[in-house]
Amino acid sequence: MNRTARLYALVEELRAAAPRPRTIAALAARFEVSTRTVQRDLQALMETGVPVRTIPGRGGGWSIDRAMTLPPIRFTPEEASALAVALATADASVPYAGAARTAAQKIAASMTGPASAAAQVLATRIVALPSPSDATVRTAVEQALTTNTVLRLSYSDAAGRESDRAVEPAGLLTADGRWYLIAWCRTRQAGRGFRLDRITAAVPTTEQAHTHDLAELLRGSAAAGAVQPSTLDPLTPRFEKPMSPLR
Repeated sequence: MNRTARLYALVEELRAAAPRPRTIAALAARFEVSTRTVQRDLQALMETGVPVRTIPGRGGGWSIDRAMTLPPIRFTPEEASALAVALATADASVPYAGAARTAAQKIAASMTGPASAAAQVLATRIVALPSPSDATVRTAVEQALTTNTVLRLSYSDAAGRESDRAVEPAGLLTADGRWYLIAWCRTRQAGRGFRLDRITAAVPTTEQAHTHDLAELLRGSAAAGAVQPSTLDPLTPRFEKPMSPLR
């Protein structure tokens, strides 16, 4: 069993036993490897965000939070290839790129057989030109969107004019490979779009923002025809009506 397959199997072994812990010795015997190898594997899982933890004392060992993990997912080679392409677009300038990387690691650890081979082959055939990115700005935007809090930013428009704004985030718009923060601008008292690569500084706050309807802020703008990507349909809560085209 190679390491990728073993990491996947370790997660499933811990899931099956949860909430009871498994000892390092028991796991080493189960996978016919040394205790040091198991320890390294568990550490690797922790670093990629898998919710494994150690329980000290007699009767302790390693356990996993079943509520925070997914059951086995079987990808076809085509699905695995599609994921490889999608994740390749999540470069450093894309919102939530850091989370995308850890998600990719978890997905890669779960894939075996033809699906894993297809993704690996395609990954060697994809290259990208790096783009400049300010991680501080991206992190501040992510935080404001996730917590619905006011964001203070410095912005340079297409003519190079600098301005300072306090904005209330409504959502993200992607077009022609670029990302925009759509927000209510307190300075202009209107909805505005801020291209992420033109935000020169961003400072998150703890001030709660008002909730703004994304479709309403886009009404009458060049992006009024924006629609929710169909690939996000599975993430739309079933008890809510899917987002209609923005007009």
